[in-house]
Amino acid sequence: MPIGFRIAPVTERVDPALIARAAKLPAANIGDVMSRIQTMRGGFRPFGGKKVIAGPAFTVKARAGDNLMLHRACDMAAPGDIIVGDGGGDLSIALMGELMIGHAQKRGVQGIVLDGAVRDVDALATLDIGVWACGATPSGPYKDGPGEIGYPISCGGQVVMPGDLIVADADGVVVVPRAHAAEVIALAEAHNAKEQKAQAAIDAGTYDRAWVLESLRAKGCEGA
Repeated sequence: MPIGFRIAPVTERVDPALIARAAKLPAANIGDVMSRIQTMRGGFRPFGGKKVIAGPAFTVKARAGDNLMLHRACDMAAPGDIIVGDGGGDLSIALMGELMIGHAQKRGVQGIVLDGAVRDVDALATLDIGVWACGATPSGPYKDGPGEIGYPISCGGQVVMPGDLIVADADGVVVVPRAHAAEVIALAEAHNAKEQKAQAAIDAGTYDRAWVLESLRAKGCEGA
């Protein structure tokens, strides 16, 4: 099958038990424990009715302005999957809208992450599916290809492999490599517990900020 018109089945997905744990954590905490280098670039906005999603990536590469393979992905993705589409970051033509995303929701897809634009914004907000995209435009797409499904893609500045763990909330989107998901989620849970403890101290007025002065003094900051 020629490069540019390839479809491969997504046969390996992150453990459902890890997905359930990840869904309870802020995307920021998950990104923090991966040295802050696995978050998609800023600009991804939530358009759908679901504001938090976690699940395995169903990867799609689309030509800018063309959604042929995204249509096929809506038919192929398994319930619980998150369709992650590389649209090249182009915002001049919407790649998905109400009908496509509504069909995906009906099939059990829980989310769409699209490095590109969507349309039908008011309708998307009423759907029980998460939709993260970089913008919106009324301009509709072509349906000629090329494109690929089930291969590694680039989305939001991150490499996404089929089956990787995707977590998205109001802050944006983070990518957890499937092979490291157990370790990352355990670290993120510990990090989240630490932040909750800090928040409790802030609420009580007992938050210790000594580390700020220590850091400044270690850097030779005068007046610290």
